[in-house]
Amino acid sequence: MLYIVLGVITTLFAVVGLGMFAVGVSRMVRIVGVGRPVEKERKGPFGRRLTNTLIETLGHTRMLKWRWIGVAHWFVMVSFPLLAFTVAEAHGEVWDPHFHLPVIHDWTVYGLAIEVITALSLVALVGLAAYRQVKNPKRLGRASRFANSRSWQAYYVEAYIFLLLVSIFLIRGIKVAMDDFAFPVWATPVSHALGAVMPASEPLLAVIAAFKLIISWLFFMALAAILTMGVGWHRFTAPVNIYFKRNADGAPALGAAKPMMDAKGEKPLDFEEADPDEDPFGVGKIEDFTWKGLLDFTTCTECGRCQSQCPAWNTGKPLSPKKLVMDLREHAYEKAPYLLQGITEETLAEKQDESHAGVDVLALLQKPLVGTEEEGGVIDPDVLWSCTNCGACVEQCPVDIEHIDHILDMRRYQVMIESSFPSEANTLLKNLENKGNPWGMAEDKRLDWISEVDFEVPVVEEKLPEGTEYLFWVGCAGALEDRAKKTTKAIAELLHMAGVKFAVLGGMEACTGDPARRLGMEYVFQMLAQQNVETLNEIGATKIVASCPHCFNTLGNEYPQLGGEYEVVHHSQLLSKLVDDGRLTPVQPIDEKITYHDPCFLGRHNKVYTPPRDIMAQVPGVKTQEMHRHKERGFCCGAGGARMWMEERIGKRINTERVDEALTTDPDTVSTACPFCQVMLGDAINEKKSKGEAKETLEVVDVSQLLLRSVKGDAPKPGEQEKENA
Repeated sequence: MLYIVLGVITTLFAVVGLGMFAVGVSRMVRIVGVGRPVEKERKGPFGRRLTNTLIETLGHTRMLKWRWIGVAHWFVMVSFPLLAFTVAEAHGEVWDPHFHLPVIHDWTVYGLAIEVITALSLVALVGLAAYRQVKNPKRLGRASRFANSRSWQAYYVEAYIFLLLVSIFLIRGIKVAMDDFAFPVWATPVSHALGAVMPASEPLLAVIAAFKLIISWLFFMALAAILTMGVGWHRFTAPVNIYFKRNADGAPALGAAKPMMDAKGEKPLDFEEADPDEDPFGVGKIEDFTWKGLLDFTTCTECGRCQSQCPAWNTGKPLSPKKLVMDLREHAYEKAPYLLQGITEETLAEKQDESHAGVDVLALLQKPLVGTEEEGGVIDPDVLWSCTNCGACVEQCPVDIEHIDHILDMRRYQVMIESSFPSEANTLLKNLENKGNPWGMAEDKRLDWISEVDFEVPVVEEKLPEGTEYLFWVGCAGALEDRAKKTTKAIAELLHMAGVKFAVLGGMEACTGDPARRLGMEYVFQMLAQQNVETLNEIGATKIVASCPHCFNTLGNEYPQLGGEYEVVHHSQLLSKLVDDGRLTPVQPIDEKITYHDPCFLGRHNKVYTPPRDIMAQVPGVKTQEMHRHKERGFCCGAGGARMWMEERIGKRINTERVDEALTTDPDTVSTACPFCQVMLGDAINEKKSKGEAKETLEVVDVSQLLLRSVKGDAPKPGEQEKENA
């Protein structure tokens, strides 16, 4: 009688659980489908995308960035599909404790696999649960990557898996005691050890099997009831989200900013033909996101890796990439059911019925996507404008959420439709539109640096001079900002010494548009970009060397969106190659301890980590010391995302935080390979000097300046020449 009761109960749980889960999946698909269409490129090629999905999922390539945590999670992940066999077997065991799966029930390899995965998953789960306690946000506050996560959901999932794993071993132990276990001791040592102390009780086995089934189907019911339980749903949604990631080759959504697309997602938006009433100018409502965006929000596991690496969050600002995604998810799942019913502000009155009782549907429909707490906004403006576009969140996310694309889309709507953005950015946009550079300086000023070098620098007039190997894209900072001009002159001199034939555009060069695009003003970006593409195509440019990583990224990754196809290298890549080829030879020792700062748009966005370090390694006498956060986990200087032209009013300044970290290495020099970083870090170091917190001789220099000092043999350290002249 016991077995019949248990069998009926567990069967009912299975039927209800499967039914609820199917309904939950259907609801989730419909809600995600509220979003706009995605670009057709996301749907293929099938083979490449499937291969990458399998590599990322089964290989855990992104999770393993966190070493033991990635390994532990792999065992827990593998246990889910493999141990489903034991759940199937339990459905027979509640009816008959001697039930076995057909065919495989006595395969030693099967018994060994279940034993190993169950044991290691149990160890892994305990380790992960302990780690969650060590990093408990109640104790660590903002320093915990689990801050803002809904801990009870994680505890529930962990408890379910723990009980499931324990149940498997208990059942196997009872079967050993009952002498009804086909696997040898060497393959199943834990089960046999338990069998030595467990009773040979058939009713107990059936009860434990029923318990295992009930908690398993309750888990599926919980998922169906709470569609926003990312920590539970991600095991189903993550592979799908990875498959549809922006880049089919598996690269994260870094480098190029995603272009604005028309309402059908078929082609980039043409501002001459676009209609803001039909074509989306960014994202102003949750339904303006693509369905891939809504799938991103659904897939978030609330692990907090993005938050732990975010420079804004780490310096006391309100932006948490994790919380931003969670807030958008909650809003989407709250609003979408009404959208699916065709309910809008206009149709609300005629469609209102008792099903909306207790819900202020009008307030929900009118809720601004971006707005202050007083306005009832989903995302606070300070959250939106704290982002530096550094890419740390995208780089770290194990399920390929595209945070920057979503932030940029919301910025676009705020800037182009609402005209709501930090006031300082007004000056930036006016200068870009009227003068073609962020500082608003005359175009002839771009040639001033040439008068400060003692060799000829060819300036393009109509066509590139014959025999030119590279067009040297100087960039706005490199031509107009005093500290960055030193880098420009160093690069030009090194190219001249190496016999590289290069030319510059001078007044014909305009800002690439990076600050405008990252601010959200796509119109100004396209205006500047189209002007530059036309110029580059007319002069016959094919190979470009850029000193600014932002120019490097925009020219190489974003101009192809507008018909500008060029071979673009960063100056550190070219100079490193010239040293390797013997065209530049560092001879003068530089006996200094140097720490290198990775520019975000050179490193994370474009994976250029080695060339700058190779240059320093070739300079005699240099002793390098990495900061704690470097390469993929490097910390931003605070200038990206157009933040260089916006005041930092909340929390600690990001450049100050980075310099504090640099000072822990006790450097003689801080090196980098970006004019923005040079300015930001230089400002923070000067502030430290004024307070007596840094060496008076400490300077920020570009790797090209270090190389030039060593190649020339008699060049003073940057800063020393100024002191001599004084």
